[in-house]
Amino acid sequence: MREIAPSTRRLLWLLALWAVFYASFTLFTPPLLDDADSVHAEVAREMVQRHDWVTLYANGIRYLEKAPILYWSMAASIKLFGAYAAAARVPMALMVLGLVAAAWAFGRLLAGHERSGFYAAIVLLSSFGIFIFSRILLPDVAVCLWLTLAMFCFWQTEKIDFADAEHGWGGQRRTQPAGWCWGFAACCALGVLTKGLIGMVFPILIAGAYLLLTRGVRGTLVRLWQLRPVSSLLVFLAVAAPWHVLIARANPSQGHPGGLMHLNGHWFVPEPTLGNVHGWTWFYFMNEHVLRYMNLRVPRDYDTVPLWLFWLLVLVWLLPWSVFLFPALKRIRLRERTAAGRAKLFLAVWAAVPMLFFSFSTRQEYYVLPVLPALALLIGWWMHDEATEAESFAVPQPLVVAGQRAATALFVIGVLVMLVCGLLLLNAKQPAPGTDIASLLQQNPGDYALSFGHFLDLNAAAMGMFAGPLGLTAIAFGVGSAVAWWKRRQFEPHHSNLWIAALAFTFLLAAHTGLRFFAPALSSKQLADAIKDEVQPNDLIVIHGEYEAGSTLGFYLRRNDIHIFEGHSANLWYGSFFIDAPKIFEDEASLKAKWKSPQRIFLWAESAKVPAFLGKDYVVVIESGGKLLIANYAMKTESFNH
Repeated sequence: MREIAPSTRRLLWLLALWAVFYASFTLFTPPLLDDADSVHAEVAREMVQRHDWVTLYANGIRYLEKAPILYWSMAASIKLFGAYAAAARVPMALMVLGLVAAAWAFGRLLAGHERSGFYAAIVLLSSFGIFIFSRILLPDVAVCLWLTLAMFCFWQTEKIDFADAEHGWGGQRRTQPAGWCWGFAACCALGVLTKGLIGMVFPILIAGAYLLLTRGVRGTLVRLWQLRPVSSLLVFLAVAAPWHVLIARANPSQGHPGGLMHLNGHWFVPEPTLGNVHGWTWFYFMNEHVLRYMNLRVPRDYDTVPLWLFWLLVLVWLLPWSVFLFPALKRIRLRERTAAGRAKLFLAVWAAVPMLFFSFSTRQEYYVLPVLPALALLIGWWMHDEATEAESFAVPQPLVVAGQRAATALFVIGVLVMLVCGLLLLNAKQPAPGTDIASLLQQNPGDYALSFGHFLDLNAAAMGMFAGPLGLTAIAFGVGSAVAWWKRRQFEPHHSNLWIAALAFTFLLAAHTGLRFFAPALSSKQLADAIKDEVQPNDLIVIHGEYEAGSTLGFYLRRNDIHIFEGHSANLWYGSFFIDAPKIFEDEASLKAKWKSPQRIFLWAESAKVPAFLGKDYVVVIESGGKLLIANYAMKTESFNH
């Protein structure tokens, strides 16, 4: 029987691990979460329902702040498999697979050995950042994919240039192969169609900064002309322009031309009024790009991560591989003439550009993600060279010694994590069966504009519900880091890396389990399930607060007509000013009148925040996760919690 080659075996392992952690049970649990997760799934569902693949809609209102590729992919999956959460998550899983494959190919190209690509791929596949932010339907993993492919295409042209220089061309080739130049342009266009202008800004800034560092101004201008700028621009426009033209035509200005106004020494955006609203072009490019970057975007429904934390998150999202980042970065030299040295410098520039770019703007936790592929490639390359050095020499060499130090640091971190988890387990009290997690949390509403703001609600009282994930984390870091340290002491860095991978994937399992336990506080699916068999098309569903607070109701109940009380802001704010926007926003007078009418009404509200004017004129349908559904009529179904 023919033996499977090591490279094939490693690829099969990557595929199997992806299938387990990204394309199996993780598609079905936890349920969609309120806010961006379920809002984006609902946009895709309404895209299929409306047969409109140009203008995005959420809850029947134009949703014009986002680029379309994430929604196109989810809509295609929903059309194929049905309007289920798992179907909405399939494209995200495939994007992760594409990113892992790109890292494998890129790592192999850079180091000239498949094992470097394997290490880079396993670092990305098991990194906490990629995993946790692919649990939420955000476009940033796709941004990582297009950026990695764009950089792969660019580096192919650099590799050809190095080869030409070695064979006597002196790096003066007139033009580069069209395929790689056009591939770079196409990936930039796909990035723009995924998350706006940064899809092209990042690749161009990275390539331009690298060329300036290695060639100077004159050499950079010569090099740029060699990269077929005219035909590449045409390719970029052919991919990116059609949707932009179509959506601009479908959503023109309805009055005020838009722009900043200056009054009393302050710049501000004039609030649109019904029938007098800026068109898509102004809103999308000015409000959602320029003003967001300047922290002037309207409405201001977001917060920004402190700069020190933003940089620190690089290490957090790369856990547990972060310990190898420092020895990998030590090999980078600004004045480097070899192909390998310039490749390492290129990866460092790639990592630096997004971090510096967002250091001067508003930031969310997941804005770090475009940095991770570059750092994974640096770490993977370093680990390959370390393993090769250990296999080639009988006595310790510099990379092996550095690897042992990094493993020691990981062991210290592992012991600390194990002790912290152990102390939490010892001090935590197991809650009674059926306890609502929301009753154990410490509310921090000031932090909820951050992506992970709700996780700051966790306290010692709530930790009793997380005994399983805490125990699994303690075992993963304690055992995994100890064995990885021992294997490196035995001059077996490859086996040490495999143990670190086992640590990482066990931690991801613990994180996924913890997210499932925390989901009732982050999702309104339980509330939707309570009425899905009872609610009728003519019944009115109302959310008290912003739509995003209970947005899972829309997706799970298949409703795009939810009314909003005291929440005229956030994602539905801008689209609500278009003339054709449905009249879904209620004030106290209108809701009070409807509440006393014969129409059945279900009102979503946070626990203990039922509108005061209702008095006791309601019945509680269900309360879960710090949220409740109340109705204006006595329930006739025993399945409800009265």
